[in-house]
Amino acid sequence: MAWRAARRRVTAPLLLLRQRGIASCIDPSAGLTEEQKEFQKVALDFATKEMAPHMAEWDEKEIFPVETMRNAARLGFGGIYVKPDVGGSGLSRLDTSIIFEALSTGCASTTAYMSIHNMCAWMIDTFGTEEQRHRFCPSLCSMDKFASYCLTEPGSGSDAASLLTSAKRKGDTYVLNGSKAFISGGGDTDVYVVMCRTGGPGPKGISCVVLEKGTPGLSFGKKEKKVGWNSQPTRAVIFEDCVVPVGNRLGAEGQGFNIAMKGLNGGRINIGAAHASVLLAQEHLTIRKQFGEPLASNQYLQFRLAEMATRLVAARLMVRNAARALQEGREDAAVLCSMAKLFATDECFAICNQALQMHGGYGYLKDYAVQQFVRDIRVHQILEGTNEVMRMIVARNLLQG
Repeated sequence: MAWRAARRRVTAPLLLLRQRGIASCIDPSAGLTEEQKEFQKVALDFATKEMAPHMAEWDEKEIFPVETMRNAARLGFGGIYVKPDVGGSGLSRLDTSIIFEALSTGCASTTAYMSIHNMCAWMIDTFGTEEQRHRFCPSLCSMDKFASYCLTEPGSGSDAASLLTSAKRKGDTYVLNGSKAFISGGGDTDVYVVMCRTGGPGPKGISCVVLEKGTPGLSFGKKEKKVGWNSQPTRAVIFEDCVVPVGNRLGAEGQGFNIAMKGLNGGRINIGAAHASVLLAQEHLTIRKQFGEPLASNQYLQFRLAEMATRLVAARLMVRNAARALQEGREDAAVLCSMAKLFATDECFAICNQALQMHGGYGYLKDYAVQQFVRDIRVHQILEGTNEVMRMIVARNLLQG
């Protein structure tokens, strides 16, 4: 009967708040300052109360939880590393990684979109003029408006520098033609940060412009049906003689590829689903019995749980190391971000997948949160530069000197 009672959908943030359930060796607050522990707690509380109870419904009904995200923005999570003078929280990249890890325990899919939104707001804040910063950032930081990042095209994914969307200069405007693929939030969001070709072939011919929903010539494809990430819509973004003021360009002509890559460096990491999955596995092994004994007494499963915990902590340390390097503007920041993205997403998918395996047949039921974490985290090995591309970046850095 105890097992039948435990069959309810267990949500990870509730486990996170059970202090006895967090062994010190995997405690995500270890090594943090008191201030960092405070906003980590705020993020965990929000994940527990505002996200986890709705995670399954958002996934099943494909709901884009606009009001929940606006509530998160009221806590400062709409522009975490945007400067305060335009409504941002002005926190560091390390602080940001701590917050996103905490939020993703409540819903990895929704948190992933929030990460993309924050990246777009940072790009405008960092590379925009004062007029652009004050025009766009306040409403993005409050999440009164939402943003999408538009780089990938139907024919250029990993080879982003070969993008074909054109922006022809015509007086004080650009006329855009082309399309973008797999755009998170596409059609439901208000601001589109678009990489387009204003010059010749290659990365130096790419510029970055900001479009607003409702611009004539801007349209969207059908809503894609996805394995995971169902709490955020994904559509193609289409430009047909779409006229954009030159004043909406971020930075100089030809700077767009550099802007795009700098944005991605900060968006390549997310490990909260793995922490949640370790806790779910821990809970399951304690409750579930086989052959008259709790699964927790099986040494093989003990060893696998230990391996999962070890990989989790290693991934977290790599992520936080890369975040520090990025914040400090170190020369090796980009390659460290690539290493962290490669390691964390590969290892953390393995952690979530192993947690599902430990649940046996129950893990394959949608009554259990672990299957959703597996589905939502799988795409992290593909997006924002596939892990194969991350390997190329690391190898190139090692062999060039």
